[in-house]
Amino acid sequence: MSLVSIAPPAFDVQLSLAYASFDNFTGRPVYARPDCWLHADAADALRHAIELAAAIGLGLRIFDAFRPQEAQWALWHHTPDPEFLADPRRGSIHSRGAAIDLTLVDGNGQALDMGTGFDAFTPLSHHGNRDLSIEVQKNRYLLLGIMRAAGWDFYSNEWWHYQLVDADTRYPLLSDSVLARPMMH
Repeated sequence: MSLVSIAPPAFDVQLSLAYASFDNFTGRPVYARPDCWLHADAADALRHAIELAAAIGLGLRIFDAFRPQEAQWALWHHTPDPEFLADPRRGSIHSRGAAIDLTLVDGNGQALDMGTGFDAFTPLSHHGNRDLSIEVQKNRYLLLGIMRAAGWDFYSNEWWHYQLVDADTRYPLLSDSVLARPMMH
């Protein structure tokens, strides 16, 4: 299983890894290190998304990518909400290295308004929610268009979540031990 490190300068992205900080729904870091990894197939699709966004003067800010199974269990134990978190017994696409959570940033590096923050466990986070301003809807559709054009699928409950098509059957679940330098400790 080849995981690719996602970091500048190899990838022209902003990293704001929520689970390596206190700024996430658990209120504490889940990862010991702010490392960002994706399966090689997902890394290729991310490169395409970066190019598409750059062509219209935008960039990408990543909140999460590969999430070891151990981290999925920690999140589930904190908030076992299957509408927004994959049950770790079934496995998360993040734990396969084939999902990414992200947003768009403008040319100054400022995040576009998406109507909710990352990991807002509310119906306002759902794709296609029309109870949001026109500007927010346009921003979400723009992100959706870029990601779909780059080969990503989406999860309807989370505007920030994208994954490779059929990832749950194409890629195995991975633990922290696959990394030369584990993220969890």
